[in-house]
Amino acid sequence: MEIIAWIIIILSFVIAFVGLIYPIIPSVLFILLGFIVYGMFFSFTELGWLFWSVEILFVILLFAADSISNLIGVKKFGGTKAGMWGSTIGLLVGPFIIPVVGILIGPFLGAVIGELFVTKSEFKAALKSGIGSLVGFLTSVATKGVIQVIMIVIFFITI
Repeated sequence: MEIIAWIIIILSFVIAFVGLIYPIIPSVLFILLGFIVYGMFFSFTELGWLFWSVEILFVILLFAADSISNLIGVKKFGGTKAGMWGSTIGLLVGPFIIPVVGILIGPFLGAVIGELFVTKSEFKAALKSGIGSLVGFLTSVATKGVIQVIMIVIFFITI
């Protein structure tokens, strides 16, 4: 039974990292699932209030990193709310239309299309917003990846 528990825990952590590439997968929930599975199969005693407090702070940081990185990326490159919304829609739709590459092309095209058609921006400004969206997304993925690694390392140190 212990082997099955560890397979579920490790699989939950792996799926969390897949969620970095496919944002439709709620990464942080899979990390928390791994913690909860550990507690259910072994013991919640080792995962005390300090552990949960730190992990909850990291969960909040993950959500903030996701939103702030995209916002800063688009805004820094001169984009508008239309570019941000287009980027978000492209991020969700892109991977399903063009697997793997769509995760990069989707936010870029979404921001460009949003800027061109909603705010009627010039093509050069729309491209700049698309690049900002891409930079924001990549920054977000890197930041979230580091935070997830830290969360999992804290988990293994705690147990």
